[in-house]
Amino acid sequence: MKKIFIVFSLFFVLLACDSENFNNRNPYLPNYGFSMQINTNLPLYNDLKFASNFVKVYPSNGPSRGVIVFNTGSGYVAFDGGCPNHILKNCSTLSLSGIEAKCECEEHISAAVYNLFTGQSPGQKYQLKQYRVDVNGDELRVYN
Repeated sequence: MKKIFIVFSLFFVLLACDSENFNNRNPYLPNYGFSMQINTNLPLYNDLKFASNFVKVYPSNGPSRGVIVFNTGSGYVAFDGGCPNHILKNCSTLSLSGIEAKCECEEHISAAVYNLFTGQSPGQKYQLKQYRVDVNGDELRVYN
């Protein structure tokens, strides 16, 4: 009887593990409820068809610092365009270069530089705030 209970318990624990469990909470960046469509056939977004390229989009109902959409080569990721380790202020918009995003609030050598593949920066408490991306052919849906 104990073995059956253990097997059923293990089964329910596995069912409780949800691959859609998505946590993008950050005390410095507000949670915007938004959804936007990106057609990669349009010239403005055509760069997203190629690995290691990004675009920054400013949805009307989304993050005020924009949304960074990045092609990892194996899929797409989307991040908030605001610095994840600072309160929102004039300098807290990320600048983009290649595969990195840098927080302009930190002018010294050890400024936070975030990898666009992972959203992480060594030594920083919070990683880039990530949003969901669904791909349907040449259409991307980015949402929170």
